[in-house]
Amino acid sequence: MNPGSQFEPPTNPYRGPFEQPTMPPAQLPPPRRRSWIVALVAAAVVVVLGAGAVAALVLTGKVALPGTRPPAAKPTGAPSGSGSGKPAAPSALDVCAMVPGKETERLVPGATVSGDSRDTPDSYTISFTCNWANRRISYNEFWRSREIDIRVEQHKGDGAKTGRSMAQSSYELNLSSAKYRETAKPELRKDEKEYISPMREVPGVGEGAFVQYTWRRSGDLLWYSFGEAQARNGDMTVKVKFQASQQPKDAKMLTNEGTKSINEENALREASALVGHVVKGMAAWQAANPDVLAQPKPKVSASPTARPTLSPTPVAVFPPVCQKVARVALELVPEGETRARAAEAGQERQSECRWLNKKIPMEGAGYKLRSAMITVHEFTNRAGAEDQGAARGMYAQKRGANQEMGFGGITWSKMTDIKDLGDGAFSQYVKYQKGLLHNGSGTIVLRVGAKVVLVDYAGVDVPEGAAPNTAKARLLAEREAREGALKLARAFAAAMKEQPIGS
Repeated sequence: MNPGSQFEPPTNPYRGPFEQPTMPPAQLPPPRRRSWIVALVAAAVVVVLGAGAVAALVLTGKVALPGTRPPAAKPTGAPSGSGSGKPAAPSALDVCAMVPGKETERLVPGATVSGDSRDTPDSYTISFTCNWANRRISYNEFWRSREIDIRVEQHKGDGAKTGRSMAQSSYELNLSSAKYRETAKPELRKDEKEYISPMREVPGVGEGAFVQYTWRRSGDLLWYSFGEAQARNGDMTVKVKFQASQQPKDAKMLTNEGTKSINEENALREASALVGHVVKGMAAWQAANPDVLAQPKPKVSASPTARPTLSPTPVAVFPPVCQKVARVALELVPEGETRARAAEAGQERQSECRWLNKKIPMEGAGYKLRSAMITVHEFTNRAGAEDQGAARGMYAQKRGANQEMGFGGITWSKMTDIKDLGDGAFSQYVKYQKGLLHNGSGTIVLRVGAKVVLVDYAGVDVPEGAAPNTAKARLLAEREAREGALKLARAFAAAMKEQPIGS
């Protein structure tokens, strides 16, 4: 049974065999000499050498001959080479460093990383955690969510039970629970579905390891799946969870519409590989710090570098492609003043043309304000070629945002698809009733290859003596706003076929 959908892009299925770090051979203490043998030897020495040599007898049973000095005793209480008289502190147990950076970046690109460790009083364990999370990764038409969560626990001894024994008991309890979960049939509500895979052992990892897959859907909001692996090595246990899903950018907000979560095969493979890395790190630490309890460290966190933002700046020449639609724009905005701006960040270039007239005479007393604006987003990949995937992603994001909703003085209408414009287009009417200027706006969003174009036609009619942000001001009607934006969008789409965007 595999209810999880195919997860794209596929992760690398190949993994080399896990190699357990070689543990140094244990140094056994020398056999203790029996006290009665030492006494007999001492007595014999007294008889043979006389009383003068008795003072040269050392407690180890070794005898110094007359005329020689006993060897100096080595100081005790400090490891060799410390010179401080105190035991050397154990090296840090850094769970976040146990998984290679290339692996975490592949699984959770652009992750926020946080780590913590705790030694709670009266607790039987010292816990060390690390989390990599990015729940909003833009990938073409999808938003992706990825997360790795790792928890390592070092078990303390309890009376006659050693830490190793306590860890073994904890691992066996979790193993029994996993076996129970694969056959248990919990009572679910009508809108709930759940699948838990059979427990699978992970060979060659520590002193025992297993992995299991969980898939769950609940109502219209939750839909998730993950792989979880657990293992033990010495007095330490570890739990590793890898969760992944994706949802179309144009899906309705606060729903699981169109969600696809990681399937069983990929989840088990990635969780198994992750637990192998962690156990390898645990074993290396234990080899360097035998029979030592790790010390908790301060909480650490790191966020990815913020992506550069687009900051449009004025350009001296009105773009030729915008000049081609000037006639249509000026029909909508008579005597409109022009402005052109451009910006570039990463693999995205933005250009903007606007026509604006704030004081168009109106029949009777008062004035009209009209604005027409065209914003073009062009995407390229790192090689400089057109990136239609990025354009599709932005188009889907625009289509999925703010459908039939309103808050903070802004109201968005239902979207209307336009079938014969570009590679995809839709229309929407928006009311802005906040700030100093209220207006009604018709918006067309269309995609042409690696370009996403936003066309806005907005306005408000202000009677004499009224302010443009009062109830007396009449917003540009929805029909007029939509028709004006569509007329300008069609003219611009035709102009793009003849003229590069540029400036």
